[in-house]
Formats: sequence, structure tokens, C-alpha cells
Amino acid sequence: MADLTIKVNIANRPYRLKIKTEEEEALIRKSAGHLTKLIDDYSSKYHYNDFQDLLAMIALQLANSSISLNQNIDYRDSELTEKLQEIDDFLSSKIV
Repeated sequence: MADLTIKVNIANRPYRLKIKTEEEEALIRKSAGHLTKLIDDYSSKYHYNDFQDLLAMIALQLANSSISLNQNIDYRDSELTEKLQEIDDFLSSKIV
């Protein structure tokens, strides 16, 4: 598929991005909208000196969320693998 050039605004600055598909365009635009909402929320709730402070706090929140989600996925994957192994062992014992 062809590359697509889009423009998104983050912290009142336009950014031109090249992306792969139209499906990714919707995700990028949704992400930029989410970031704009977080900037608005943080700027109304917290004292800050400049946008760098706001963006640093938001980056920390998003990094924390990302790590937490990855840990949950890893835990669920290991739990699922363990359960599947138990089922496989059970079925193997019944087939013999």
C-alpha cells in the first residue's frame, strides 16, 4: 500500500507524518486527539511553567500506562500458557 502524508496538531504545532495505510490514519488522528485532550486536562489541573513540563508529565503517564498494560499482557500470556499446558496434559492422559 502507498504511503500517506497527514498533518496532525499537537500542543498547537502542526506535524506532517508519513504513514502506511488509511487504517493507521484513523489511529494516528485518534492518538493525536487523545494527546490534545490530555494536554487540556493537565493544563487546567496542574501548575506548569511551559509545554515541556506538561508534555513530560503526560509522557510519564503514558509510559506508565504502557508498561502496566504490557505487564498485564505478559501475566495473562503466562497464565494462558500454563492453563493450556494443563489441558494438554489432561487430554494426553485420557488418550493413552
